This record gives sequence, C-alpha cells and structure tokens, in this order.
Amino acid sequence: MSTTTAAASPRRGRGGRERVLAAAAQLFATQGINATGMEQIAEEAPVSKRTLYAHFRTKNDLVIAHLQSLALSGATLESVLTREDIPPRERILKLFDPSPEADTAPVRGCPFIDAAVEFPDPESAVHSYAREQKLRMVELIAASLAELGCREPAALAEQLAILADGAASRAMVLCDADYGRHARAAAEVLLGQALPGTD
Repeated sequence: MSTTTAAASPRRGRGGRERVLAAAAQLFATQGINATGMEQIAEEAPVSKRTLYAHFRTKNDLVIAHLQSLALSGATLESVLTREDIPPRERILKLFDPSPEADTAPVRGCPFIDAAVEFPDPESAVHSYAREQKLRMVELIAASLAELGCREPAALAEQLAILADGAASRAMVLCDADYGRHARAAAEVLLGQALPGTD
C-alpha cells in the first residue's frame, strides 16, 4: 500500500475513540440515541466494530461517555454558570440566551433532558448521569445567587432551573432558538424580587 493511500484512509492511525464520540454526538443529535445503532456509529466514525467495542464495551458506556464529553465541552446549557469572567447575575440570565450554534443547526434543547427521556428508568446509568447534571445545574445557580447575597438561594435556584429547562425544551419542540427570551423576562422578575439591589 502506498503512503498516499494509507494517509488518505480515515481508519488508519490513532484517534478512534474521538472519532466514535464525534460520530455518536452527530447521530444522537439528529436521530436520537435509541434510533442510532452501534454499527451505524462505527460506519460513520469510521472504525471497525472491534475498535468501537474496545473503547466502549456497551452502548450505555458510549452514551455516558458522550454525555460526559458534552459536560466538559462548555457547550451545554449550564456551562455558562462556571464562567468566572461573567458577573453572577449575567451568568444566570445567559441561561436563556440562544445557543451559539442556533443559526446553523436544528434547535436540540438540553442533551441531558433528551437522554433522560430516552432512558426513562430512573435507576439506569444514563438517566442517573442526566439527573446528576441537572442537580449540578441547580447547585451552580444557587452558588451564583449566593454571590449576589440571596438569602434563600436554593429555592430560587430551583425556580430558575425550571424556567431554563422548560425554555430549552419548548425551544426544541417549537424549533425557536430564541424562545428563552420569554423565560428570561420571568427570571428578571424573580431576581428583581429576591435581589432588589441588582436591577
């Protein structure tokens, strides 16, 4: 085999795990997790099925790795809450902004909610991971509220999380990337009532 042929083949060399995760992310987003088979992911990556299963023993393992990758990527709804370069009130209100890829991709909502819907058993590993991320979101909102001097950050954090998750879900169903503007208006009212000095 010539070096040109070997270099041109996407199956050669390292990076199989990353290619699998990239293919899974694209397929899960466009057609859903349960509708996507491991064979299709291997073909899209492209990797051999042996390589795929060497990295991910089961589809559940792949789904968890996919969600973990999303959580670390900074591309999820709650990632803005970890931004120390943004004032705490703005961090919260940015939960309701359109996603950066809103102009170039279908509106997909929250991947953790999507995963929990596709794995409805609350004891399943995927559902449990999704739940952990949504609980972490509330903790991050509460931490931002505490920075602002809120006396009862936990209760208000739950209310704001419901607004953010509800807006993300409706944005996906209605295919309206800017649907969060309605929830943002409600969030501003809640913040104004709880933190009168922040308007």
